[in-house]
Amino acid sequence: MKILVTGTAGFIGAALAQQLLARGDEVIGIDNLNDYYDVRLKQARLDLLTSQPNFTELRIGLEDKNAIDQAFKTYQPQRVVNLAAQAGVRYSLSNPQAYVDSNITGFLNILEACRHFGTEHLVYASSSSVYGANTRMPFAECDNVDHPVSLYAATKKSNELMAHTYSHLFQIPTTGLRFFTVYGPWGRPDMAPILFANKIARGEAIEVFNYGKHRRDFTYIDDIVAGIIHSLDNPAQPNSNWTGEHPDPASSSAPYRIYNIGSNNPVELLHFIELMEQGLGKTAVKNLLPMQPGDVPDTYANVDSLVSAVGYKPQTSIEEGVARFIEWYRAYYAIR
Repeated sequence: MKILVTGTAGFIGAALAQQLLARGDEVIGIDNLNDYYDVRLKQARLDLLTSQPNFTELRIGLEDKNAIDQAFKTYQPQRVVNLAAQAGVRYSLSNPQAYVDSNITGFLNILEACRHFGTEHLVYASSSSVYGANTRMPFAECDNVDHPVSLYAATKKSNELMAHTYSHLFQIPTTGLRFFTVYGPWGRPDMAPILFANKIARGEAIEVFNYGKHRRDFTYIDDIVAGIIHSLDNPAQPNSNWTGEHPDPASSSAPYRIYNIGSNNPVELLHFIELMEQGLGKTAVKNLLPMQPGDVPDTYANVDSLVSAVGYKPQTSIEEGVARFIEWYRAYYAIR
């Protein structure tokens, strides 16, 4: 297939593009290479893609409507995966406009292009952060998610609402994927694994929020990518049993679906740090701190809907995943 992927210089986008190319798809990659974090890492990811004949790189931002429309018009992608976004919970506290520009305006431009250029299926990144103030575990797609605790989460919830509107009005199949704490090789340097690894390797103290009692449904990058591809290959269908009297938030009478992608096995942050210590052969100096604004204490994904719909469930253990991450980290950053 011809697939347009946004965010191909990003952690998940680059890994997804690699797998799509490996199976013979043509990939049109969009990214603006902004400087939210180290552009050299983004370029290194891109370098793995640009040498491949079936990959086309487009250096544009989602908020540039004319450029997005031209990309769709020129390349006529059959399916679209929208992963580009302004990420990060804490950054949204000080830079809210960046989230509106990329995550709201940018996503609208993608929806409009899908509408006008006949896209067969749009898959887009949502986030476990939409569960916000929810405390009932595990988080399920049928749960109410009307109480976000960060602007980032609010923009992702908005994406789900916007997608449903376009599925309803224009019959565009859309599938939203709520990712749970993605980690692994080529990960983002603003996230805990690389932040922790850098400081542990240098013997510096790491900041451990909520005194390390956070539980996160850490999900290995390969499992996330496999879940995206399984979802992409199974376009959203209307739910014939859906009713407005008892509405299911995760489906619709329109071709619209929402799925969690998580390991279904939450791990306490302190245990995650222990595994990193083992891999690096050093003991972390921990600065234990209270929970940060915008954070939630626990995440835990119910993935029954994903398994039922596309026949896939993440399967990489935390021990195996951290070991692979440390192996890559040592090689990329030349850590002995």
